[in-house]
Amino acid sequence: MAQQVIKRLIDDLDGTEAEKTVPFSIDGVAYEIDLSADNAKKLLAGLSPFIEHARRAGGPKRRQARATSSRERSADIRAWAKARGIKVNERGRIPATVVEEYERAN
Repeated sequence: MAQQVIKRLIDDLDGTEAEKTVPFSIDGVAYEIDLSADNAKKLLAGLSPFIEHARRAGGPKRRQARATSSRERSADIRAWAKARGIKVNERGRIPATVVEEYERAN
């Protein structure tokens, strides 16, 4: 027997048909609300002045910082290994044994 399941979103504000679920977070608490296109526009319009002056939490800068320090560490390990005659590829993953030797030595 076949079944067809239909999921309908109902706007949480006015009970009309909703078009999407909008996630947002305030004071460290995450929320979701189902809204029609009109109500979603009203929400964004109301938050717009605050969004324009806000900064993103966690964004790419943190990831870049970690990636940069990771790249620098890899470069240090490669240079250390080459100075000791240990063969290491210029790119890609450094063998765990080489990393362990580096950590023991430093």
